[in-house]
Amino acid sequence: MELSNSKRNLVLGILFFLPVAFILVMLLSKDNYNPLDIVKEGVVELPANEENIQLKDHITVLSFLGKKPMENSTAAFNLKELVYDRSKGFKTFQVVMLLTHEAKSEAETLLKEIKSYEDLRFWHLVYVNESDIKRIFNSLETENDLDSNLSTSMVFIVDRDLNQRGRIDDRTENEIEDNKPIYSLYSYDCVEVAELKNKMAAEDMRVLFKEYRDKRKGDFDDSNQRRSKDLKQKNE
Repeated sequence: MELSNSKRNLVLGILFFLPVAFILVMLLSKDNYNPLDIVKEGVVELPANEENIQLKDHITVLSFLGKKPMENSTAAFNLKELVYDRSKGFKTFQVVMLLTHEAKSEAETLLKEIKSYEDLRFWHLVYVNESDIKRIFNSLETENDLDSNLSTSMVFIVDRDLNQRGRIDDRTENEIEDNKPIYSLYSYDCVEVAELKNKMAAEDMRVLFKEYRDKRKGDFDDSNQRRSKDLKQKNE
């Protein structure tokens, strides 16, 4: 009986102290994070559009659906469920999908399917000319190209100052220890659920939101961004 009581007390103690320990770790580490790297400055602003949507002063997940948005429906659903749903509560956050004017009917059909889940107030379909899509895409740092329909499953993070965010060094800790060559993550593949969920949503967007919260409080130190810029120059 005494042994049983001891086990019970041990379990209760663990259950009590685990949440406390978690909170302490979070508090101690709250200022020890690396801001999301600026991988490209001067992303081209959106042209005038019917909804008056702009990138400036917003944290934007930028997507290119081009002429045939239904062909990227899987990517759109993944983006909605894994990134949008977790980020929509942050002030100035938005998802912007660029499409050609001819894609409007098909795009609205896709949006209705996504909307069956909930209201998408911060999810914007922006219709622009083909030349504008190419111009904006070419202002981004990317290792991919638009397909023949001016679309891609890759999405990009653009901050409030029209800087593209990502990872200049996307190596794992083991790869760094093994001195593996540096490789970067400039965009996020919406078809790759693990990348979208674990890297973009759970880490990179969360870190960027924290950066802006710290900036509002006057607690942000940009020395890490200066170091990341130096790293990018060396990598080039």
